[in-house]
Amino acid sequence: MVAASNTLLCIGECMVEMSPRGDGVFQQGFAGDVFNTAWYARKRMSEDWRVSFYSRVGSDALSDRFVEFTKAHGIDPSMIRRDPDRTMGLYLIELNEGERSFVYWRKHSAARMLAADPQELEHAVTGCDLVYFSGITLAILSEPDRKTLVETLEAARKLGKQVAFDPNIRPRLWQSAAEMRHWIEAGARIADIILPSFEDEQTAFGDTDPEATARRYSALGGGLVIVKNGGGDVTCLETPNAPVIRVPVRQVQQVRDTTAAGDSFNGAFLAAWGNGEPLETSVHQAADNAAEVIGSFGALA
Repeated sequence: MVAASNTLLCIGECMVEMSPRGDGVFQQGFAGDVFNTAWYARKRMSEDWRVSFYSRVGSDALSDRFVEFTKAHGIDPSMIRRDPDRTMGLYLIELNEGERSFVYWRKHSAARMLAADPQELEHAVTGCDLVYFSGITLAILSEPDRKTLVETLEAARKLGKQVAFDPNIRPRLWQSAAEMRHWIEAGARIADIILPSFEDEQTAFGDTDPEATARRYSALGGGLVIVKNGGGDVTCLETPNAPVIRVPVRQVQQVRDTTAAGDSFNGAFLAAWGNGEPLETSVHQAADNAAEVIGSFGALA
């Protein structure tokens, strides 16, 4: 369980989100997998926890609005750095019976440079107690910056910081499947909490069932593994040789938009875990939060 000194640092990208509202109308918002997790963690964590977002944005008016947005919703923006030569990426959500697909404009996103300053990154990580990142965080970085991020988090873990990681596998962000698998496993090796989604893992690694996913990640040397499986049971594994724990989740009657389903689960889980809740209670709260989110539109319900 997380020691309560009470700073969660979320490292990743936030983008401008254009989400459908019907009749060809789109609403502008802000979202990104790690930022979504920070958002839901902040909503659920006790007030003695500080939730901070580490990233880079531009120096333009849109980036200004994003920084103000984080402040307005209780997320500490002091670790968001400005890049005068870049701005925020943008994505558009397309829906088909609740299932979403995305169109991205992120090639020149400032967040791609978030690990470019090793000293700055080390300082941010040293000041937190629990740090969260994802496979997308790794995917958007250059090869040297991925190495910097992984090594910085590995060093922080040796100093007693806890690290949480969602592989959040997105093959289109990687140059090859081999590169993707290498860095996803590198991220998992330095994590105390791993939060994969079975469907992604089955496609990328050929896992036969959620237990196979849990045992594969546990064997890499990670800590607690929590495998999400859509509307199916959540599979948990605390140590490599332990029996798996299967936690049933309530079924959702109407799915409007699955955007941020996993992110909202992660945020609520880290909040409950950080607040001192037992494992199964934390999973139930996380699954209930995700069920509420997919009943509304957009990433931030």
